[in-house]
Amino acid sequence: MVGYFEIICGVVALLLVFYYYSASAFDFWKSRGVPGPKPTFFFGNTMEHMFARISLAQYLKKLYEEYKNEPMVGLYMRRSPVLVLKDPELIKDVMIKDFPIFSDRGLTVHERADPLSLNLLNLEPERWRPLRSKLSPMFTSGKLKDMFGLILECADHFGKYLDKLAAGDEPVDFREVTAKYTTDVIGSCAFGIEMSSMSDENSEFRKVGREIFRPSLEGVIRLKMRFYASKLYDWLGYILPDKRLAPFFTKLVTDTMRYRKEHDVYRPDFIHMLMQLKEHPEKVGNIKLTDSLITAQAFVFFAAGFETSSSAMSNTLYELALNQEIQDKLREEIKSNLAKHGGKLKYEHVKDMEYLDKVFRETQRKYPVAAMLPRRSTAAYTFAGTKVSIPKGLMIWIPVYGIHRDPDIYPNPDVFNPENFNEDVVEARHPMTYLPFGDGPRNCIGARFAIYQTKVGLITLLRNYKVVTCEKTMIPYQFSTNTFLLAPKEGIYLKLKKLNP
Repeated sequence: MVGYFEIICGVVALLLVFYYYSASAFDFWKSRGVPGPKPTFFFGNTMEHMFARISLAQYLKKLYEEYKNEPMVGLYMRRSPVLVLKDPELIKDVMIKDFPIFSDRGLTVHERADPLSLNLLNLEPERWRPLRSKLSPMFTSGKLKDMFGLILECADHFGKYLDKLAAGDEPVDFREVTAKYTTDVIGSCAFGIEMSSMSDENSEFRKVGREIFRPSLEGVIRLKMRFYASKLYDWLGYILPDKRLAPFFTKLVTDTMRYRKEHDVYRPDFIHMLMQLKEHPEKVGNIKLTDSLITAQAFVFFAAGFETSSSAMSNTLYELALNQEIQDKLREEIKSNLAKHGGKLKYEHVKDMEYLDKVFRETQRKYPVAAMLPRRSTAAYTFAGTKVSIPKGLMIWIPVYGIHRDPDIYPNPDVFNPENFNEDVVEARHPMTYLPFGDGPRNCIGARFAIYQTKVGLITLLRNYKVVTCEKTMIPYQFSTNTFLLAPKEGIYLKLKKLNP
């Protein structure tokens, strides 16, 4: 019979083995001469973020500032080495020049635990390349021009919805208001469905949209496990598959496709493009076009399409409420442009509004939704001008939020200043110091669509209304620590004032 002493010795031995296993990787960056913060046992450098004490974006910004003069910083995500890249030229090499070696985002697909993760954002290069090439035509300027009328229809509904809100003279959460508008735009332009988010308080689509990004207990646990315990998350997929979102979107996509086929309905939208791929799978080579893969593409366009634009709109309105002189100047441009064209807004007119573009870009600088861009090496690589070599499979993090708040690049970076995007100022900056939509071949596929629906929404609101701060306005702005994307800790509450005609 084994005695207590033997049991204690066995436990101690196991703990020592576990400690050695956890700590043995911690000389990876030191041996390569890359500076970085000291890792802690088991957690590496991720404890603060893992326990939601600070958002990942803010943590990387803190590192960016602590290692001010370093081109790169070495971290450990638990025991896995991660390289935070700061130097704009090295970032350019990763994003563009040597893209084939960094074409993988390193975001894990969990086919059983999370079928919707099979989307274009997460897919490995082998499936991403052919799918991207076939889906890209949906986002050309020509396609966007064809859909512009649908965006204007939603903007008209948005204007009527704003009338009701202004009449209430109460604080309004503009995160929710703008999300309703962008949800309806996505529904119309991508799915050919009236989602009724603004007219129906119980809209099922808006409920699902909230569910995607709401930091619920289950959602937070799943997010942390995907990020820090990827293999365990895969195993749990057999026990705890996603019962919230995947069934809803699978039914939505399959039912819509079936209805269109049975009734010979044609709409030049995202669902039609997915139908074409499903009917002609040879167009994407050897990829197996399962229902899950098809549905995941529709899901990511819905989720990213409404969330990024609603965030851009609500954050812009927040800054305009704090900076009334900027709001007045922007409104003057909008009214002047509309008056020139008889009050009608057309696709080509949006481009003419230069100050609107500066305001939009400054919002994206201050509040980039994708505050960190991940890449993973697909082969061994040595960074140009350095002796730093990395093996295949190493994660690279590009700290967009830290770059966008660097005072050496953007003077007084916490001040909202659209003049940061005057033409001469932009030309003087390195192009890799502004990355709200990424860059290179794996940039955001829907960036153009997001920009236009955001600008049309802002034009619709600002031509007739004024936004002002109120007692519920979050001042100063605080970020959530429980979300992967950069998001405010609370709602963005403002008051809406109707302007005289």
